[in-house]
Amino acid sequence: METETASQRYSGLDAWEPAEILEALIEGQLAAVAAVRGARAAMEEAALAVEARLRTGDGRLIYAGAGTSGRLAVQDGAELPPTFSWPRERLLLLIAGGDEALVQAVEGAEDEGGHGAELIRKHGVGADDVLLAVAASGTTPFTLACLTEARARGALTVGIANNRGAPLLTAADHGIWLDTGPEAIAGSTRMKAGTAQKITLNLLSSLVMIRLGRVFGGLMIDVQATNAKLVRRSENMLMQLTDRGRAEVRDALDRAGGSVKTAVLLLQGCDVAEAEGLLERAGGQLRRALELIGERSGN
Repeated sequence: METETASQRYSGLDAWEPAEILEALIEGQLAAVAAVRGARAAMEEAALAVEARLRTGDGRLIYAGAGTSGRLAVQDGAELPPTFSWPRERLLLLIAGGDEALVQAVEGAEDEGGHGAELIRKHGVGADDVLLAVAASGTTPFTLACLTEARARGALTVGIANNRGAPLLTAADHGIWLDTGPEAIAGSTRMKAGTAQKITLNLLSSLVMIRLGRVFGGLMIDVQATNAKLVRRSENMLMQLTDRGRAEVRDALDRAGGSVKTAVLLLQGCDVAEAEGLLERAGGQLRRALELIGERSGN
């Protein structure tokens, strides 16, 4: 496994000058970005499949991993509700060792494949669900068991790993290989392998959410305004989208229960029930809902 290989490039690393060490580590981070770019086609294919599965029904987006990969996976999933209003009941975060593993290593947890399969069964994972499994080695027993059990139960599975031909890639419906190679500190996949995983998860989930209509014109229109900063952001987005004043957009947001999408339609002359009906007909896509208003006006 290349992620475990000691590279001759860094054989004298500890004797280098600090500036040289930093330059080598920065070089590794840039290589991580290049690895993600090399996986772009696989990422796009996976994202479109995930979108299609999640668009209909009430299937869940499930993240699974262990150690660094598990923490990165959980972090990405945890950001989806506040950023895109992804329903919390449609999100499942599985990390080897449970919540304790988020802040410290839980010895041996990643080797418990049986526990991974048990969690998939316990949570009733099935054909409506999508599972994203992440492991630098692509062989982690817990993560691999989560993926294989989920796929056996009909879930769509995406495997993300940093070793070519790893079991996690070949066992998945969609495998995303991140060619990061050996680390500057051999086996320390929290470094460029982890960076590549973080970027991939970020891009994959963002593309899926954009495709599901949770972004409009580069704006976070499904944001959950849970603090003063985000309330202000919602108001600013609505002012930008409608060219209305702050007092008017505040009133619209209040009537819309904080929903920027609904408020946009209210400021187009809809009442609340009509706005919500248009968004439902448009599958949550604001752009399509606005087109429906235009089509109605044209008729």
